Amino acid sequence: MKKDYTVLWTALLGVLLGVLLALTVTRMSENRRLRAGYQDWNKLNLILRQVQDNYVDTVDIKKVTDAAVVAALGQLDPHSVYLPPVELESSEEDLAGNFEGVGIQFNVPNDTAIVLEVIPGGPSEKAGLLQGDRLLRVDDKVIAGVKFPQDSMVRRMRGPAGTKVTLTVSRQGEEIAFDITRGKIPVHCVDAAFMVDDTTGYLRLSKFSRNTYRECAEASLKLLEQGMTRLLLDLRDNSGGYFDQAISLANLFLEKDAGIVYLEGLHRPRNDYKANGKGILKDVSLTVLINENSASSSEILAGAIQDNDRGLVVGRRSYGKGLVQEPVYFTDGSAIRITVARFHTPSGRCIQKPYSDDYQYDIYKRYRDGEMFDSDSIRIDSSAVFRTVRGRTVYGGGGIVPDVFVPVDTTRATPYWIACNRKATQMRFASEMFDRYRGRLSQIETFPQLEAFLDGIDIPGQFQRFAAARDGISPAPGEWAQTEPYLLPQLRALVGRYSRLGENAFYKLYLPVDDVVAAALSAPGAVLP
Repeated sequence: MKKDYTVLWTALLGVLLGVLLALTVTRMSENRRLRAGYQDWNKLNLILRQVQDNYVDTVDIKKVTDAAVVAALGQLDPHSVYLPPVELESSEEDLAGNFEGVGIQFNVPNDTAIVLEVIPGGPSEKAGLLQGDRLLRVDDKVIAGVKFPQDSMVRRMRGPAGTKVTLTVSRQGEEIAFDITRGKIPVHCVDAAFMVDDTTGYLRLSKFSRNTYRECAEASLKLLEQGMTRLLLDLRDNSGGYFDQAISLANLFLEKDAGIVYLEGLHRPRNDYKANGKGILKDVSLTVLINENSASSSEILAGAIQDNDRGLVVGRRSYGKGLVQEPVYFTDGSAIRITVARFHTPSGRCIQKPYSDDYQYDIYKRYRDGEMFDSDSIRIDSSAVFRTVRGRTVYGGGGIVPDVFVPVDTTRATPYWIACNRKATQMRFASEMFDRYRGRLSQIETFPQLEAFLDGIDIPGQFQRFAAARDGISPAPGEWAQTEPYLLPQLRALVGRYSRLGENAFYKLYLPVDDVVAAALSAPGAVLP
């Protein structure tokens, strides 16, 4: 019996000690409460310090810090971002106007990269690379026939000026290795500039880089010398870039003191930008082409043209990215881009579209809701009414709504066209045509020469035989006649790109099936009713 009491007392003593220990730990925890506040971001710093001092395992401070920064900026808006060193270098290089590398443009139609263009004066041209060469290896790394990612190819070929790289290519069945010393390569933002007819010029702008104003001015002067009195300025799929280049480009078209844009934010007082009236294109009739991927600086330019009634805007509602990001750089090579203000068109419209939980799926929603096919489905804020210089009504709600809406046309996509598109048959056919007609294509310098060449090689027949033999794709009875008006200009454009006319050939030959260009050509010019 005595033994049983001993066990009981031992158990009770254990419970009492546990309670006392718990009370002691609780009091210690209460005494260790840290004074945290939100006003100076003190709480965030305290938490990270506690993790570093007390976490059970070794902490990767860099990983945790970067994750905290990304999460914090993600609570602000979709465009305030953190850029680690590699991403920062890549994003700035794309807009800088030049990069360091070998100086070629290529595509990958069938798991093997084909050189489309050797940049004049660049390292590859000096080494002897030619348009049409197939890239097999970069140094000792095989990149052909192994589904090697295209962005990885680019990274392997780029590198600091003065360093060396060996590119091994296949040329007409022969394997050739070229030792190339990398150098500075210009990045062009004008994809194409040519005359559509005797008086109408066409200029396609891919981005707003450091060289945009200079390139556009030089291209415009050449078009003016060829008789241009009207310009189609194509900003479709132009995601923007440097703000100052948008201001400079607007100056080409607007009269003195015409408003271009103003920006305003909580810590940034309103700042208006106006034209200086010295532009060389003030007397040229203007039509601006936009679509759902035209963003930022593209929208600044389109909005300025529209609000000043300087020209027509044709296409589909632009993306709606109207936030001003300022970079803050850190000594480790990273940076943040933080939103400091919003862009407004001269009439007062805010370019930025509203934020939402599914903001990143906005373009998908436009398809789902019918906006890409019917102008009546465009979502505008009818309560936000603004007036252009001549009194026309324009609405807020985000993005630039075009004066002339052009829907996406899916009616011409036959099963035969879809099947070819799925296997990139058109791209591979074009590279085969280059191999077959390399000598003749390399001598073509004018559009009439190119048209005559393309007319003489029976592209419809050759393509149908190629698609059937290589991909097992043949049109159903009567389907070629339905497909040809849409597919043939694409084929001619892809083959023509391999001539010395390059991208100018591609865009000009593709115009017959470009509905937005057709609408622009049939619309009135700079003077609006």
